[in-house]
This record gives sequence, C-alpha cells and structure tokens, in this order.
Amino acid sequence: MLGMNVPIFVKIHIYSAFQKDPMPQFAANLTMLFNEAPFLERFNLAAKAGFKAVEFLFPYAYSAQEIKAHLDTNHLQLVLHNLPAGNWDAGERGIACHPDRIDEFRAGVVSAIEYAKVLGVGQLNCLAGKVLEGVNPDVIRTTFIENLRFAASELKKANLRLLVEPINTFDIPGFYLSRTSQAIEIMNEVNADNLYLQYDIYHAQRMEGELANTIQKHLSRIAHIQLADNPGRNEPGTGEINYRYLFAYLDRIGYKGWIGCEYKPASTTEAGLGWLTELTS
Repeated sequence: MLGMNVPIFVKIHIYSAFQKDPMPQFAANLTMLFNEAPFLERFNLAAKAGFKAVEFLFPYAYSAQEIKAHLDTNHLQLVLHNLPAGNWDAGERGIACHPDRIDEFRAGVVSAIEYAKVLGVGQLNCLAGKVLEGVNPDVIRTTFIENLRFAASELKKANLRLLVEPINTFDIPGFYLSRTSQAIEIMNEVNADNLYLQYDIYHAQRMEGELANTIQKHLSRIAHIQLADNPGRNEPGTGEINYRYLFAYLDRIGYKGWIGCEYKPASTTEAGLGWLTELTS
C-alpha cells in the first residue's frame, strides 16, 4: 500500500503507470450490429450501448435528413459509408471496375457527396466490384483506376477522403480488389492525395495474414480499419486473431482513426459486446 507520506511526484508517477492506455475508437457498424431492430432504431441502440460513432454500408434507402436527425438525436458521429455499389440485393458488390457502368458509377459519386454533406461524414468507401467474365483484365484495371481518379477529384472538391477496401475472395468470389499490396499499387497509380486504404482486419487475415506488420508498413495510407474475428466473422475474441495484442499495437504505432465493428454477432449484439472491455483493458 502507498503511504500518505509518499512524495506527490512519486504518487503521480505510480498512478500513471497503472492507468489504462488509450485504446482505439470503435464505431458500431449499423448494417451488421443491432440488426435485431429496424435500421433507424439502431442509432439509439448503439448510443445506449456506449458507442459515440457509427458506420454503415449505405444510406440511400432513406433521406439524408432522416438519418441526420437520428445521428443528432443520439449524439452520434458518422465516420463512414460507401458509394453506391450497384444492385446489392441481386448480388452486386460494387461497379467501380465495370466498364459498362461508368456513367452509373459517376452519378453515384455525385449522390454520395450530397449525402455526405448533410450527414457530416468525412470519408466514403469505394467498392471495386466483381470481375466480369470475358472482359480484358487491362480494361477492368483501367476502368477502376479512372473511376477512382474521378471519384477522388470530386470528393476533394467537397473536402472528403476516398477509401478503397480489399475484400477476401472466399466470401465474395471474383472480387477485384483483394490484397493490400494490390490496393497500394493502384492507389499509387491513381496518385490522388485524398485516396486512402480501408484496412479490414478480417478480410486481410483471410487473404494474407501478417496483420501487424502490414498495418505498420502502410500506416500513413490507412484512414479507417474494420474488424471481425476469423473463422466465422463474429466478435473479436471468438477466433484466431489476437485482438488484445492488435488493439495495444495500434495505440503503440499511433493509429488515430476509427475502427468499425463490422462483424456478425454470434448471438445478439448486446450479448456479444463484452469484448470491448475484455480485450481493451
């Protein structure tokens, strides 16, 4: 026990040594979490669970003003949503690499920017889409790069960042952008100073592993991180990824962005939130 006669500077030093290190900021992904309730009710559930920020796939089924009202009422910050990505319900997962959908993609960029202005989000993610059968790979690559250049230019006018996200090809066979190195190579070719990497730990683990070193190597290019464990894409702590280590590591190397909780709850969302304290203390 510390005695009352311990010099004040010693007390402060010992007290500081036992303080919990600051951990990354976590945002609830409202597409994946709290989906026991209708979408617009999830904002309140996230706030009640202690989240200060949210993300989701798409806002376009609702008016921007309606979503903004739920953000404001619940004192939540929106940290990410995607550009329009084609017909999601029909299985499309982006159209940015599709040479026959360029006009649609560019119209979607304009729409996304209008939503972003109302919602106060500072960054938008672009899903590359699946490779089209029978299309020359060079045409697919060129289409993706030129669409990213267009999107980055338009977003920059609105003071927004554009993100690209590699996604594993086990969950989405044929997805064009699937590895970190591929994304960095394309980002370099696009050469836009507001284009960043969205690093999804779950997707990266499935495709390449080497999580900590990859994050550190490309830290200056990473604007957003998402998480889920593997296998199963459930809560951190349910699989093979050492999230306790990764959270502390992200602090140690100075990651300042948000981490989106984009996982499938193993049971109910609230029942699975224990990892937020168990793995960050």
